Amino acid sequence: MINLNTEELTAIFRKYGLKLTTQRLAIFKLIISRKDHPTTEQIYEALKSDYPTISLGTIYKTLHLLQELGLIQELGFSEGKIRYDPNLEPHINMVCTKCGQVNDYEPKSLKPLWKDMVSKLNFEPTGQRIDLYYICDKCKKKE
Repeated sequence: MINLNTEELTAIFRKYGLKLTTQRLAIFKLIISRKDHPTTEQIYEALKSDYPTISLGTIYKTLHLLQELGLIQELGFSEGKIRYDPNLEPHINMVCTKCGQVNDYEPKSLKPLWKDMVSKLNFEPTGQRIDLYYICDKCKKKE
């Protein structure tokens, strides 16, 4: 999980000649504070009352920029919406096939296994993604 303070994030933006605006900072802080892998629309809904001038375009551009900087991952699922994950460490995305809820699962055995797998490759991976599909307890109760 990325855990940057405002000064560190500002330094990353400056390194690439970018400005860390109040809205960009709010978008980043929102994403790292949530565990549910929000969509662009969910981010917009969460921020629009505090930032009434924020637009979906600003959010889309900022999310794309954060992804290019390696600070978040874009996750596409069969529901057709892109979700955003600040957890760049090896983990499993637990995806409910009914409601689309996504949560991280980080078994202790995954990181050593991942390191062992990667050490045997002839290249350095630029990312990873493991998804596990299931029906969550809330959806099971509805059935």
